[in-house]
Amino acid sequence: MHDDLIARARTWLAEDPDPDTRDELAKLIESGDVTELTARFSGTLQFGTAGLRGELGAGPMRMNRTVVIRAAAGLAAYLKKHGSTDGLVVIGYDARHKSEDFARDTAAVMTGAGLKAALLPRPLPTPVLAFAIRHLGAVAGVEVTASHNPPRDNGYKVYLGDGSQIVPPADADIAAEIAAIASLNDVPRPDAGWQTLDDAVLTAYLARTDAVLAENSPRTARTVYTAMHGVGKDTLLAAFDRAGFPAPELVAEQAEPDPDFPTVAFPNPEEPGAMDLAFAKARETNPDLIIANDPDADRCAVAVKRDDTWGMLSGDEVGALLAAHLVARGAHGTFAESIVSSSLLGRIAEKAGLPYEETLTGFKWIARVEGLRYGYEEALGYCVDPEGVRDKDGITAALLITELASGLKEQNRTLLDLLDDLAVEHGLHATDQLAVRVEDLSVIARAMEQLREHPPTELAGLAITRAEDLTRGTDRLPPTDGLRYTLTGARVVVRPSGTEPKLKCYLEVVVPVATHAGLPTARTKATALLTTIKRDLSAAAGI
Repeated sequence: MHDDLIARARTWLAEDPDPDTRDELAKLIESGDVTELTARFSGTLQFGTAGLRGELGAGPMRMNRTVVIRAAAGLAAYLKKHGSTDGLVVIGYDARHKSEDFARDTAAVMTGAGLKAALLPRPLPTPVLAFAIRHLGAVAGVEVTASHNPPRDNGYKVYLGDGSQIVPPADADIAAEIAAIASLNDVPRPDAGWQTLDDAVLTAYLARTDAVLAENSPRTARTVYTAMHGVGKDTLLAAFDRAGFPAPELVAEQAEPDPDFPTVAFPNPEEPGAMDLAFAKARETNPDLIIANDPDADRCAVAVKRDDTWGMLSGDEVGALLAAHLVARGAHGTFAESIVSSSLLGRIAEKAGLPYEETLTGFKWIARVEGLRYGYEEALGYCVDPEGVRDKDGITAALLITELASGLKEQNRTLLDLLDDLAVEHGLHATDQLAVRVEDLSVIARAMEQLREHPPTELAGLAITRAEDLTRGTDRLPPTDGLRYTLTGARVVVRPSGTEPKLKCYLEVVVPVATHAGLPTARTKATALLTTIKRDLSAAAGI
């Protein structure tokens, strides 16, 4: 076993084009570090509907140039088999470690395969890449990003020519092409031949953001903005300037791209502590709201002032606010969300007489809803201009929420006032999440197995009226690894994360409330129910 492991590592080393990972792997082989070598050579990173994502380093279980070159070659082979013999593949990348290298390797592989390749001019938000695919008439797009993962990670997201992310069976077909590559020596990688785009594509994206806002709408709300050490700042500032909003106050410590993310443990606005510097800037400048993007700027977080204290709005709250704003503006088309998001969107759509759809998690599904006008997911993702970007877009979402805040400001009202109105109109929809981060993925598998073998019959004293194992699919949803429980006045969805080593449990309770005066009591009841559901579910899952 030891000799076989060393032999596989030496074979990998011989093909590795990156001096950094070659040096790293050579030292592991020389030291005979069986534990670390086993971790890196125990399999391969799996290419799925999220593409690839993992920790940087040498070996097939890490993100590195060898893995990326193989992935690019598999994608090229897939495109050619499906008739795109000389089509354009546009490639974007963020500012993480190795992102530009991975993007250039992808361009070289596409060129070597006879396809055309075009790189975005520099690290830019993921929505710019998603826009560029359709704008340029590309047959596919690649974004090198690990979004809001820790600094040690990177990833590889694939879109097809419709501008949306891949879904089955394309992922399995591409994975099969990757697996068929015997050696990197079989993959032509010329040193030139691809195009590096100029700023025209970014200018076109910014021009498209005009479609998000209503003509002559108020543009007075003042914001604090953090890019979370990512690539969003310049694009967001340009979009806000173009729209005529006041220039956002920047969180200077997090404004510029930094792949080490020095001020945060996790560069995700949802993580504890990530917004502390933004809150401090808001206490200093007293804006109307705080806007945050994640590092690749496809997500948008919003924070507001409650009783002199700054705090985050949940993704579901922002999702409902944007929906209500679009309804008030006379939007037409389908509203859609994933099954883990608040059912309030369905209530808003029904009251407005608009079509409504639920999908599996991920914008790869939401963006494919026929006639989509607006889609959102509770993890801070919002698609507010599906004709421009068929994916979540943290720049246009920021524009739209700031327009809404501006209109409310003109009426001496706030986003919180509108949330209160929605609760009285549709019932208080309160959501929470039980998320367990693990080192050992078998913990997640055991929890899912326990829930399947010993399903709970009630949570927080509420009877479970329907239990669904989503691996079987439903009449509206394809199969996925998840469980959904419908309770009297509540709902729970349990699923492994597709991008992080987490088990995620999404909780919602709906408490009827007749008047604004009844809101405090309703919120107290909802909080107590969510706390007890979380406790009971944790016990049932053994986590």
